[in-house]
Amino acid sequence: MVCLLKNEIIKLYEPRLEDLWFRKKIMSDEATMSYNHACGGIIPFPESEWFKWYNNWVITQDKKRFYRYLMKQESDEFIGEIAYHFDNDRKIWMADIIVAFMYRGRGYGMQGINLLCKTAGKNGIDVLYDDIAIDNPSVSLFKKNGFSEEYRTDEIIMLKKDLRE
Repeated sequence: MVCLLKNEIIKLYEPRLEDLWFRKKIMSDEATMSYNHACGGIIPFPESEWFKWYNNWVITQDKKRFYRYLMKQESDEFIGEIAYHFDNDRKIWMADIIVAFMYRGRGYGMQGINLLCKTAGKNGIDVLYDDIAIDNPSVSLFKKNGFSEEYRTDEIIMLKKDLRE
């Protein structure tokens, strides 16, 4: 699946195990992970965990998880990641998108959310949620992509999008 972005095309890429260096890079980048400050910021992703993580998120056959990189089509440059998973405790599908800090403000987040929603809908998901930190500026990005506020607490805003519309 591809999306046109101001003369640039981005696409979804299924990473190979050896491509997880990029996930490690963005998870350890303080600027990229600044949105995660309430939960400790950067997230360690040592190589010793890659195989198990890869099997759970990329190879999994239970259809409860989906994970892809966002990639520039012309240069095959990784710019971020999108994912969704089924939250067993809350019985809802949760979205996730991270755009590397150096690529923010260029429309990639908007296109990434769009690709994520289209893919989830094609895979039979009716409603997608995301709980975003109350001070995270990406709330407006999600709202521009058709998500609405379900509720808020002192820490998060729960957003929801009906993919059947």
